[in-house]
Amino acid sequence: MKIAETQIEVRYAETDQMGVVYHANYLVWMEVGRTRLIKELGFHYADMEKEGIISPVIDLQISYKKPLHYGETATVKTWIDYYDGIRVTYGYEILTPSGEIAVTATSQHVCVKRDSFRPISIKKYFPDWHEAYEQAKKQG
Repeated sequence: MKIAETQIEVRYAETDQMGVVYHANYLVWMEVGRTRLIKELGFHYADMEKEGIISPVIDLQISYKKPLHYGETATVKTWIDYYDGIRVTYGYEILTPSGEIAVTATSQHVCVKRDSFRPISIKKYFPDWHEAYEQAKKQG
């Protein structure tokens, strides 16, 4: 299983009145992690979009465990938790500077044609992505 790691320095603007990272910012960090994983596999979302294919989120699960604060560096770990050729579920752990789990999450995506939102087979449209995802996904 391939795991991409991304370091994110918490910016002041990402915190709330309590001085902790505002919950919605973790979703942005997950996108950063997902993009990093895809790049490490040798691909770019932009290339897919040039072909008229987009990949919306169809499900999101997130659990907040520990806060992160301004000035700290978070580590976002991202992997392919599940892949069946049509749906992809990415797994995430966001860690505190001491390595404790701050957030666990999954996001499920499907690739669709931009103009009709009809799902497509990644295996058929993007065989190289399919093969890379098969190799990189969580086994079992």
